[in-house]
Amino acid sequence: MTLKNKLGITNQLELSKAEEKISKQKAKKLFESGDIDKIKVGTFAGLKQIHKYLFGEIYDFAGKMREVNISKGTFRFAPVMYLKQSLKHIDKMPQSTFDEIVEKYVEMNVAHPFREGNGRATRIWLDLILKTKIKKVVDWDKVDKADYLSAMERSTAKDVEIKQLLKNALTGKTKNREIFMKGIDISYYYEGYNEFKTEDL
Repeated sequence: MTLKNKLGITNQLELSKAEEKISKQKAKKLFESGDIDKIKVGTFAGLKQIHKYLFGEIYDFAGKMREVNISKGTFRFAPVMYLKQSLKHIDKMPQSTFDEIVEKYVEMNVAHPFREGNGRATRIWLDLILKTKIKKVVDWDKVDKADYLSAMERSTAKDVEIKQLLKNALTGKTKNREIFMKGIDISYYYEGYNEFKTEDL
């Protein structure tokens, strides 16, 4: 079933293409306009800002907490009845070290607060915390898709793997345009979107 959208698209393939193009254009603008520096770092409020910025032209639910239970494969994300409570807990989690930041990221992934676009918005959110707190970002180009997805799947039971994977890909080039643009492309590729290059949009 195709998600209800502001573009009036009923074909899933068409919607995926439009969503990728528009939200990548918005991700590029987020970086180039400096709006990224106005995001509330490490909070659900900040994640809502990112999500609304990326997907606001496509979905009415952009930046709004989901009202349905969702799962991916066999994994069920936080039930709606506990979501608000879970997000309050995540907001209070410490974020002063690399380990703390990744632990917070793993918890936010389990919460999966939006109907769609969680991974893409949350990876930008993660990089913002890393940049602000430890002056590093992830060079996503160095993180293999299969390794990342399996590490994230296992992270709820054991986060050692995802920590190691991301730690090995850290860079101090926090303001590097190419690293950001490539990072968006890789982030979308993880979710099966690879029709457009952010830099070309």
